[in-house]
Amino acid sequence: MTKETVEIVANKEVIAINQEKETFLVDPHGVQAKKVRMEGDLEVWAGPLSGYRVALLLLNRGPSRTSITALWDDIEIPANSIVEARDLWQHKTLKQKFVGNLTATVDSHASDAMVSSGLSAIGYKYINIDDCWGELKRDSQGSLVAKASTFPSGIKALSEYVHSNGIYSDAGTLTCSQTMPGSLGHEEQDAKTFASWVYIVLSLSCIRQGIDYLKYDNCENTGTSPRERYPKMSKALLNSGRSIFFSLCEWGQEDPATWAGDIGNSWRTTGDIQDNWKSMTLIADQNDRWASYARPGSWNDPDMLEVGNGGMTKEEYRSHFSIWALAKLPLADRV
Repeated sequence: MTKETVEIVANKEVIAINQEKETFLVDPHGVQAKKVRMEGDLEVWAGPLSGYRVALLLLNRGPSRTSITALWDDIEIPANSIVEARDLWQHKTLKQKFVGNLTATVDSHASDAMVSSGLSAIGYKYINIDDCWGELKRDSQGSLVAKASTFPSGIKALSEYVHSNGIYSDAGTLTCSQTMPGSLGHEEQDAKTFASWVYIVLSLSCIRQGIDYLKYDNCENTGTSPRERYPKMSKALLNSGRSIFFSLCEWGQEDPATWAGDIGNSWRTTGDIQDNWKSMTLIADQNDRWASYARPGSWNDPDMLEVGNGGMTKEEYRSHFSIWALAKLPLADRV
């Protein structure tokens, strides 16, 4: 990652809103923020925080620098309140006090969250392995096998090195790359395989285990409804003997926000994101409609962060990261 990318994804104050860290901004409710005002290319996003605080995002999708106003009525602040605001990208509390509304000048494609990387230390938890990690054929016992050319020591050894590891599979006969088997019809066996990649650390604190996270994709699915396929893996993970975060990735095809909270920890609400402004803002809009379904332990997922991959400007990446953080979305960047 470049220094500029790390500065964005390691902004502790913005992450505090997303992760509910015990800083001066604490959100014990895990409520997803939503868009509360839109006037042409100008938008106001807001979400509640504890202590009568509000997290506020001013988003300028237009081509030029302009002013954006957030009204107290839009963000459920009493009309005559005198409000102090903090700019989380400048890391400073603004000298001006605001009454009735807050107006700020916002650069084109910029946002302000008002209210060697060090990423692990500030709360990033998993290193997730995506598609193509396995061989095309299962072993003689029917188990998934790590690709020898990529992981010669196997996934268990990798988990021992990484400590918090995520893995990928698919609710179909093959994964999306078509280079390794999916888990359809093998849910129980594969869940037990993931759980078996265990290692022990002899220390004063704990016994650590390997696979903590499963992204479960939707390719080669034989046309069967996700509502039939995904609960099987959910049950298999619960029976595997260890806690594994279950991330459903059925691309929002059957409105998973309305049903996936009972079987998983997060669910994709959209198709795949692309590393450009148009794709990112379109996906943010699509995800916004499902805000009321998110709650602690069950989150909407409009796909991963693209911060630092080169397709957007620094200001656009700040907007991207701010929206994902404010809306309590999974903060997963690709490297």
